[in-house]
Amino acid sequence: MTSHDLAALRKSLDDIDQVLVSALGERARLARDIARVKADGDGPVRDTDRETALLQHRSAVGERLGLDPAFVRRIFREILDDSVRRQQDQLQVAPDTPEVRVAFQGTEGAYGHQAALQHFGVTSRAVGLKAYPTFKAMLEAVIEGHVDRGMLPIENTTAGSVYEAYDLLLRYNLSLVGEEVVDVRHCLLGVANVPIESIRRIHSHPQALAQCSEFLSGLAGCEGVAAANTALAAQHVRDLGDPGEAAIASEEAGAHFGLQVLARDIANQAVNYTRFVVVAASPLDCDPRIAAKVSLVLATRHEHGALVRCLNIIAEEGLNLTKLESRPRPGTPWEYVFYIDVEGHLGEPRIQAALAGLAARTVFLKVLGCYPSRELPR
Repeated sequence: MTSHDLAALRKSLDDIDQVLVSALGERARLARDIARVKADGDGPVRDTDRETALLQHRSAVGERLGLDPAFVRRIFREILDDSVRRQQDQLQVAPDTPEVRVAFQGTEGAYGHQAALQHFGVTSRAVGLKAYPTFKAMLEAVIEGHVDRGMLPIENTTAGSVYEAYDLLLRYNLSLVGEEVVDVRHCLLGVANVPIESIRRIHSHPQALAQCSEFLSGLAGCEGVAAANTALAAQHVRDLGDPGEAAIASEEAGAHFGLQVLARDIANQAVNYTRFVVVAASPLDCDPRIAAKVSLVLATRHEHGALVRCLNIIAEEGLNLTKLESRPRPGTPWEYVFYIDVEGHLGEPRIQAALAGLAARTVFLKVLGCYPSRELPR
């Protein structure tokens, strides 16, 4: 095969890719048209039976064409998720909001930046992104009206809950209006392609260091150094210019700061996701046709079985509890507040009944928000 033949084949691939992208764009426009039709009805946005049948059909067609059925299903799950997101955005966006200003902690390439791009990537509005050095500064910007939304990481499937985020939600009068799940794929990044054994210090956010503890334990004489953010760690390593210094961050952060990828997928668990909540100064109505969650925080009476009785109230209403987190209650030693997520809409009778029951059993109860839920990638 000559170089001319190779160039011709690559040109054919480029032509096919253009057709694929154009078809995806047309599919996205159709999804918004479907949303406008659904806006006049009362059925749910997500039709799980149709999705299952569609995936089965597309994978069978792909198999007949010599494609791996799992590969075809994976692609169409992404396409269907994009379609659902576009329909949800069509139902949720108010007509008088042409632009949304979104804050994240860190810098470009941070997972918070990735979460913002992922969450608002399908919106029909213009999106402006702004970085803040800390979670506290980001949330204060939301309160003061400098931005409309903030992306706050709340938990990770490997390292667990982000306690600072929970404490800030209790401190500030903010509302949760959305959530996003980001696939976290940590890389070891350096200024030069050197042997990993020569690295002396690795910089990253404490959560990222914890998520990669097994990898780090295998590096003799290497010190982990805490940073405010994974992407800021990458920026710091770039600025140091020392081949013996490295960072744990995303491949996107490495590309942004011109770093070399020394190792990929170094987290303890192959499946590693971070859940972000979208924070606003005021609550938003969540369309009842969209699958949703309700987040709340409560403090029980200091008596035997108090928490169990609260959880029984939730169970008796048939609610699915998806998160339970305890944190020390500020100013009251040995007492705790509990953060709870349940599936459902705030306006549902069973949610209202559960809230009434909890109010009678607690000394403090606050609804943090009702918002569209995101599924983990399948």
